[in-house]
Amino acid sequence: MRTDQLTMIRDGLAGFSVAGLLLPSAIAYAAIAGLSPDHAIVATIVGLGVYAIFGCSRFAMVAPTSSSAAILAALVISMQGGAPQSAAIAEAAVLAAGFCFLAAGVARAGALSSFISRPVLLGFSFGIAITITAKQLPAITGVPGPGLGVLPLLWHLLTHISQWQPVSMLIGVVALGALFGLQRVRGLPAAALVLGLGVVLSLTVNLPAWHVMLVGKIAMALPHFSWPSLSLGAWTQVLELALPLFLILFAESWSSIRGLALRHGDAVVANRELLALGCANVAAGLLQGMPVGAGFSASSAAETAGAQSKFAGLSAMTVLLALVLFGRPLVALLPSPVLAAVVIASLFHNLNPAPLLRLWRIRRDQYVAAAAVVAVIFLGVLDGMMVAVGLSLLALVQRFAGTRVERLGRIAGTHDFVNLTRHSDTQTDPGILVVRPAEPLFFANAEQVLTTIVYQAEAEPAVKFVILSLEESPDLDSTALDALLDCDARLTKHGRTLLLARVRDHIRDLLTAANGKDLASDARSYHSVADAFDGAQKGLGAKLTR
Repeated sequence: MRTDQLTMIRDGLAGFSVAGLLLPSAIAYAAIAGLSPDHAIVATIVGLGVYAIFGCSRFAMVAPTSSSAAILAALVISMQGGAPQSAAIAEAAVLAAGFCFLAAGVARAGALSSFISRPVLLGFSFGIAITITAKQLPAITGVPGPGLGVLPLLWHLLTHISQWQPVSMLIGVVALGALFGLQRVRGLPAAALVLGLGVVLSLTVNLPAWHVMLVGKIAMALPHFSWPSLSLGAWTQVLELALPLFLILFAESWSSIRGLALRHGDAVVANRELLALGCANVAAGLLQGMPVGAGFSASSAAETAGAQSKFAGLSAMTVLLALVLFGRPLVALLPSPVLAAVVIASLFHNLNPAPLLRLWRIRRDQYVAAAAVVAVIFLGVLDGMMVAVGLSLLALVQRFAGTRVERLGRIAGTHDFVNLTRHSDTQTDPGILVVRPAEPLFFANAEQVLTTIVYQAEAEPAVKFVILSLEESPDLDSTALDALLDCDARLTKHGRTLLLARVRDHIRDLLTAANGKDLASDARSYHSVADAFDGAQKGLGAKLTR
């Protein structure tokens, strides 16, 4: 059998597995949003199909998510719409979120995704995996706990431990064990098999009599293209409130897409993902669907099932259509603890703390990742992500705002200048101070760094030339530019000459425009540290000494 045929077979099996998870999940998310199940089912079918056409990721399963459903519910409640009005508001919000995605994609705003660092993604992934896992516990224990956060939910379950249902828990634990065992067999659709066995069990045993919850009957209405009938004032309010919906979908989707891509070495393009998610949401909104994104549990389930290409998404869409048309009575019999076990098993990789522990071992960004975990668990997905990204940016600013200045010397017989404190075999000249800021010069550190350099020069009376290497500064903002000119003036006042090295042409242009034409001249700005050093030596008329 050819490789492409094997790939299609594996993608078909992966899609079959994921579809069995997506349909019951859609029903649950519709309930969270306060809508009928058909809104979520239509959105799932549309999201899978549209993303398979426009998206990049082979794992992304674009469908309604729990977090976006919760935000949609809050949005509808805040506008105080009745039942028909609620559906129109929800459709308008989905369309507005879709247009936000398209606008961001056209504006090539995908670069903003780079501000979500890997440690933040790791912490976010771990935190949301814990959150989603905790949300499955009511289905396994048989104790309802709707609308609660992670910690309140756990407390609720502990205080109602006497109401835990043994049979429901047994089914959930056995299903989870079966999933872990079957997933060891490569290419086997473990989730689909376990879901199928759950339906068989429900057919042979009266599970509700044993207090085991079932998914229940699914109602469906035929979708049709329509535009929400809302007043201009209502549309304005929807557009304002749709921004959090866009943000959570982008944060959750990009976290899933980029995280899985990094794990497997796949290439994804943020701007293309924005456009793909925009098209999916606009289509879902026009067909009265819910907002869609690359959900964490479904995308992880596709990875676990061995998806090889985007055909897995199309396969899941096809199976889902078949289930909706012919299999709804069977899906209604699916035991809730079995579905919960499938969701938990799909997140098993993301519950692995090893990547987070590695950050503590190398002592880099561990607090940012930990803050992301804590923020997601305590504040929820959207607020948690915003806090984590904010902390990531603060850590970046703090790191760049450092005032560390390295003193350089030339390696004998070469044109290379290196840090004196790390290399003892370097050559220097007592009349020349060669320095390099360890971080780029910008508004938060420029004045402190350049003042430090002035103090170093003043501490050595023999120094007549100060060479400042700008190799770490690809650009200068106005604050850094003014601080550099002030530094030149202070050194000149004390009889010293400032020379610049590794100066980019556009920085010379900036200096010239800012009345620093002399500093930008060829006599004082050089392309390399070695050329600047040679120029300073000519000015000193001195020989190189060790």
